[in-house]
Amino acid sequence: MAIGGGKVLAVGRRWEIEALAGPDTRRVDLGGRAAIPAFNEAHMHLLPFGLGLSMVNLRAEEVRSLDEVRTRLRAAAATRPKGEWVVGRGYDHAALDIGRHPTVGELDAAVPDHPVFIVRTCGHMGVANTAALRAAGIGHNTPEPEGGVIEKRDGALTGLIQERALSLIKAAMPEPSEDRMVDAIEAAGRHLAALGFASATDMNVGMTADLAEVAAFERAARDNRCLQRMWLVLAGNPEGIGDKAWEAGMRPWQTGGDPDALLRWGAAKVFADGSAGGLTAAFFEPYLASAGGGTGVFTFPTDTIHALLKKYHEQGWQLDIHAIGDAAIEQVLTGMEEAGATPERRHRIEHCGFITKDQRRRMKARGILPVPQPVFMYEFGDLYVKNLGLARTEAAYPMRTWLEEGHHPAASSDSPVSTVDPFANLFTMVTRKTNRGTVLGAEERLSLQQALHCYTWCGAHSTFAEGVRGTLEPGMDADIAVLSRDITEVAPEEYLQIETDLTLRGGVPIFDRHGAFA
Repeated sequence: MAIGGGKVLAVGRRWEIEALAGPDTRRVDLGGRAAIPAFNEAHMHLLPFGLGLSMVNLRAEEVRSLDEVRTRLRAAAATRPKGEWVVGRGYDHAALDIGRHPTVGELDAAVPDHPVFIVRTCGHMGVANTAALRAAGIGHNTPEPEGGVIEKRDGALTGLIQERALSLIKAAMPEPSEDRMVDAIEAAGRHLAALGFASATDMNVGMTADLAEVAAFERAARDNRCLQRMWLVLAGNPEGIGDKAWEAGMRPWQTGGDPDALLRWGAAKVFADGSAGGLTAAFFEPYLASAGGGTGVFTFPTDTIHALLKKYHEQGWQLDIHAIGDAAIEQVLTGMEEAGATPERRHRIEHCGFITKDQRRRMKARGILPVPQPVFMYEFGDLYVKNLGLARTEAAYPMRTWLEEGHHPAASSDSPVSTVDPFANLFTMVTRKTNRGTVLGAEERLSLQQALHCYTWCGAHSTFAEGVRGTLEPGMDADIAVLSRDITEVAPEEYLQIETDLTLRGGVPIFDRHGAFA
């Protein structure tokens, strides 16, 4: 392959490409490694991921017991003055030895003199200690906001805060400075570049620090500290910045933008429900009684969310709407239909995990894209079986069905909810295995080529960029990932040992493990 001017110039046999070389041409011999289109992370939270790198890591890969949760929180508190917040990220209550969420009392016992809040891996709920509840003004008589839950047992707070009630905790936390946010954008970008990503999406800009996040991204781009080509999605809930951004003059990229621009503000996001692992995704049929029952949580009444979808559709934004359970998907799909969704608009249903055949048919008719996270099956599949039963779980995230029906599913991670490691996602798409080895829905397995297509071209298509990246053809952007091994020649179980050696964005290295471009 020959590249120049940031583009792929030619692909062919070695002698054909060598004939194009000039005296100053740089040659990089891959030595049997594989070059693929750089990965495109179609749904993640890049700024929160970067900020989370300095939070207390509670992810299940490392933390499996309540004692370890408390040990890590206690160690973090010991490095900070009393009264400063301690925030932990990524615990999975189902993976802890106690098999439940920690309680306010258990956090108090570990850290009594700092406000503590730990966020579940899904990001839709967390547990606060007494100091954090007090700082947020939450007491046993505090009314629950619409679409939110403040859990109580026997009239007493447990510390568990879910869905839109999280805004009470957020409002009490200090916002990060612009300097810290720019640092976080760069740190997250370097982490992604080391995994082979040249494009990414930040799915909810404005939920951490309001419009200051917009300024942070723009400064990071100006200062060459934003490493990926970004598709940026405004937080459009009432708690978000959609209206403020519009009033400030922000308009959708689709009104006339450059697909190679580093920052493209193209979409608005609204939440319709929660998470299946946390029992707050909204379903028609209830969760198993053994898991707690109930049908989940709608974030908004139907009239409210439909009005939001109509407003952002009419303003010209792509709609990137969170819906996991089939009842939430129905609410969102109906709202998109009523708003006038057409294939040209490429509206998206994010996650779209537990979908019916009729809903797939209607999405295809309107060109509404599913943006799933196959890695959820790897990390949470066994929990889905516990919560929803085997049949519903095996039909979840139907990647092969989507591809065969022509839906263009853009594989992604929702990081920091799940690992952003693309090789875990590829492994899941090809095997449908969980991290415990359970095979769920074998008929939905993909070939490696199909999985790579979902992680590259489909991601570009979901952001109106398939004409400039997602494949390695002449004229396309030279966004390339060089893998440490030829992934087409190894068994799926070996994917998890593969690394990225080189990542190019527009022919320029943004990660170079062995100095090939030094």
